[in-house]
Amino acid sequence: MLNLTPEQSMFQKTTREIAREKIAPLAAEMDREQEFRTEILELFDQCGYLSMMLPEEYGGINADTVSLCLVIEELAKVCASTSVTLTGHITGSVAFLRSTSEEQKQKFLAHSGRPKIFGISISEPGAGSDVSGIKTSTKLEGDYYRVNGTKCFVTNGGLADLYIVFIRTSPNRKGGIGTFLVEKDTPGFSIGKKEDKMGFRGSNTTDLIFEDALIPKGNILGEGSGGFEVVMRTMDKMRVIVGALALGIAEGALEFVLNYVKERSQFGRSIAEFQGLRFMLADMSTRVNAARLLVYSGAKMVDQGLEDVSMYSSMAKYYASDVAMYVTTNAVQLMGGNGYMRDYPVERMMRDAKATQIFEGTNQIQRLVIAKRLLS
Repeated sequence: MLNLTPEQSMFQKTTREIAREKIAPLAAEMDREQEFRTEILELFDQCGYLSMMLPEEYGGINADTVSLCLVIEELAKVCASTSVTLTGHITGSVAFLRSTSEEQKQKFLAHSGRPKIFGISISEPGAGSDVSGIKTSTKLEGDYYRVNGTKCFVTNGGLADLYIVFIRTSPNRKGGIGTFLVEKDTPGFSIGKKEDKMGFRGSNTTDLIFEDALIPKGNILGEGSGGFEVVMRTMDKMRVIVGALALGIAEGALEFVLNYVKERSQFGRSIAEFQGLRFMLADMSTRVNAARLLVYSGAKMVDQGLEDVSMYSSMAKYYASDVAMYVTTNAVQLMGGNGYMRDYPVERMMRDAKATQIFEGTNQIQRLVIAKRLLS
């Protein structure tokens, strides 16, 4: 059991109700049509999810990482596409808050209606796990930066109002990356193709294209060349949150298949009575609970600012995502032919689970991070 504060328990309970009543009925349709329902953003706004990570002076509640994980987990139990859309917004918000001046916060966070939606863009066709390989370049010309290049795999592409984009400012591989805030109506900036994905099909994933795009000088964040460090510090927090997303997918699949095996009969009795299936269910539940402990202990470490947070956030992300793949694959197996059909959600959950082993750093990269810390 998690030892939650009353506020954290409230987030969990409220989100669970909203997810089951409002989001679950839309999940299969969004996956089938490959279209995120924008009315969900209005629901997020009403629930305070779009601003919960923001400081109080900007309309937020400065929610801790544990609370963010609880929200993402509950959404992912019923719809991973909805959960990853909010995760993308949180990631962009976290990167923005880590690198902005007070003047920039006042300019971009002040709003009279719904908070602005964030996206974040790191990857390029030639730079994925190797963040220092970014090639999208910029040149300062008077009051603007002229930017050229293409970014890829951008969650909330075309949906976001503001994009946190990491762009090369000098040849220095790690020290020459700047953090830029790109507004959606920036001249020379456009949204590229929408990806046709295996999973997370109800979320927007696109390219971002810069063709002599003109970004105002005031939109470069931080000191102008600390983008690599911003990426690393943002990932420390977000890998735990992605772990919560993966955990939610696994929990949703396990919950569904538990109900299924109780009702399904073969050879004259419930298949839940067969020992082989019981062993599978026991293994699935044990791994889900182990993942939960890693995710929430990692979240607490992030909030406490502990030294080893990179190692433990990597552990949480890679283990929980491996568990999501294991549990969803076995859920399909336990349901036999029915599990392979789109009439049941475990097929979608299995496709969604795969991406959690890849984004926010592949699980091979997570193991490198862990090993480097262990051997240092």
